[in-house]
Amino acid sequence: MSKPRVFVTRIIPDRGLRKVLEQTDATVWEDELPPPRSVLLEWASQADGLLTLLTDKIDAELMDAAPKLKVVANFAVGFDNFDVPAATQRGILMTNTPGVLTDTTADLAFALLMACARRIVEGRDYARNGHWRTWGPMLLMGQDIHGATLGIAGIGRIGLAMARRAVGFGMRILYHDAMRSEVAEKELGAIRVNKEELLTQSDFVSLHVPLTPETRHYIDAAALKMMKPNAILINTARGPVVDTMALYEALKARQIFAAGLDVTDPEPLPADHPLYTLDNALIVPHIASASFETRSKMAEMAADNLLAGLAGKLPPNCLNPEAFNKS
Repeated sequence: MSKPRVFVTRIIPDRGLRKVLEQTDATVWEDELPPPRSVLLEWASQADGLLTLLTDKIDAELMDAAPKLKVVANFAVGFDNFDVPAATQRGILMTNTPGVLTDTTADLAFALLMACARRIVEGRDYARNGHWRTWGPMLLMGQDIHGATLGIAGIGRIGLAMARRAVGFGMRILYHDAMRSEVAEKELGAIRVNKEELLTQSDFVSLHVPLTPETRHYIDAAALKMMKPNAILINTARGPVVDTMALYEALKARQIFAAGLDVTDPEPLPADHPLYTLDNALIVPHIASASFETRSKMAEMAADNLLAGLAGKLPPNCLNPEAFNKS
């Protein structure tokens, strides 16, 4: 009996990739950049399953070109790249890797918060470039974290994990979310506020909202004007949640103190983008989940989802279980 054909759109950690290679007839795209659309369509047309990244658009056009396709496993919690209704209509199972990167992402968000507040990267560059000649009472002064107010936009799993970290620094925690979080309020003392209160009262604003039409440019020029001049913005959610050029103008004018970005719009941010010219913009290349253990767990989850779907079983992390009876 022949093995199912699979296309893996990037090299993933061995813990998951090994499973896929052992149990399927898999082709792995080994380039650092995503496969071009034409290549993705070509391989999908022959595939029983796909293991994809957020950079791979899985839409109706691709599904219609892939008559054998049973399951698509995203190596990600997010699935902005999926047309889930179109997949459900065609009986194609769509999966993701939820939960596994919650704490790792919160770690990175808090690391960005601390690095921006205490100007860590600026200090590293200052010393490295030979400017450090003596101790100075006015040198590279930043913002205190302990006792400050943290505003969390979106109190889902990652937002809640961020709040837990803030407790250890004695921070006052505000949050804005459509849903009340009893855990955040009762266990962590968080206070639910509206968006304007979150922006005007917080020393740090950390974004953990999903990307939807309503949250696109959640932080725009008007929102930035509401923030304190000492405020720091952290985004580990999705790039388009922030209006990039509005943020650039606010940082350049010192309207807010700093911003730490793990995600950008566009992504990747071009090397000649003006944000890179600002010392108070700390930008890292979408590495919130980039720990050895977390990425390995993600790979294993994606592989398990893929293999379950190929075996005619409901995957552990299926986004559209209603498609199962159609598949």
